[in-house]
Amino acid sequence: MDFHTTDNAATRRIAALKARVDTMKEHDLYFYNQPVEEILDGAKVRVKGRTMGMYASYSYLGLVNHPRINEAAKKAVDQWGTGTNGVRTLAGTLTLHNELEETIANFKHTETAITYTSGYVTNLTVISTLMGRGDYVFSDKINHASIVDGCLMSGSEFRRFRHKDMDHLEGLLKNAPSDVAKLVIADSVFSMDGDIIDLPRIVELSKKYNAWLMIDEAHSVGVLGERGTGIEEHFGMGDVIDIKMGTLSKTIPSVGGYVAGKKELIDYLRHGSRAYIFSAALPPAQAAAANESFKVILDEPWRIQRLNENTKQFIGGLKNMGFDTMLTETAIVPVLCGTDERAFALTKYCQDNDVFVLPVVSPAVQEGLSRLRSTVTAAHEPADIEHAMQIIYEAGKKMGMVK
Repeated sequence: MDFHTTDNAATRRIAALKARVDTMKEHDLYFYNQPVEEILDGAKVRVKGRTMGMYASYSYLGLVNHPRINEAAKKAVDQWGTGTNGVRTLAGTLTLHNELEETIANFKHTETAITYTSGYVTNLTVISTLMGRGDYVFSDKINHASIVDGCLMSGSEFRRFRHKDMDHLEGLLKNAPSDVAKLVIADSVFSMDGDIIDLPRIVELSKKYNAWLMIDEAHSVGVLGERGTGIEEHFGMGDVIDIKMGTLSKTIPSVGGYVAGKKELIDYLRHGSRAYIFSAALPPAQAAAANESFKVILDEPWRIQRLNENTKQFIGGLKNMGFDTMLTETAIVPVLCGTDERAFALTKYCQDNDVFVLPVVSPAVQEGLSRLRSTVTAAHEPADIEHAMQIIYEAGKKMGMVK
């Protein structure tokens, strides 16, 4: 296909996106896909030959390059090599995969667990495997794209409730037929806003209307709870979530995704989910790294305490400066800019002054809600956080966002 001469809806979309990216690059406002040349420590990186403070990382506990995790990965390569023999169902399962799934189940207090090759794929395949035509799925309005795509792929009746609006959710559940399968699904910590789902209320409604509850813990493991085990610990609740989904690529410095739950659920996914049956197994080094990471979280609880202290400093400091950080309670700290142009300008000033932040603009977020999606980790020193906030303040003041 010649994208330059063919005129149809698809090629017009491609051309429109290319024009937008070209314009951003022309004005030195394209900040995406920048290669990190070196990770200097958990809080600093080298980009474009310059040392920058990293305030866009998902490594909330600063576990990237942790010596125990690195050593586990190296040993796995020495023992198993760099790849597997195929898909898990056939020749691809190693004892290492079973060990990882047992570790996850123990960490999440469930009977067993299953792993996949990415977090995105996990949501896509789990939702579309469990739900089908005639079933009902209820999803928070700003859930992650992988959840939305899984709901659409399932062919179920797809109902979206207003963000964290439990009364709206109850109305939708009440209006659904009583004799159909129902799934309620939400992020634990919302990836662009940093706020937390009301777990007690959503558990109550799921039980009341006989719906399964699935919670995506991509941004809560290692972040919520005194020991970092997630949202159930944060709210002081036991094993109340039916389908506990999480990733192995954020606090856990590896790659992949998982679901933890009852044995009958996991057995069904192991034999029915296409992404498990038809995807090659996690490479040994990544499985070993993830396995060791869960153990490090439990062995080093000071990291969660440090993250909480840094989070309070970052959110509180930015608010005192006059910035709108929305309703965040976690290490994901949005700095609301409003327009795309402001978000780009704020990012440019920060990166020009060696603070690595990134903009999130429409359509990734609603128009008028463009922002910096900044993050803080356990690896940051208080003085470094103060410096980063000062740079953000200088940029905001220059642009008239704060006084």
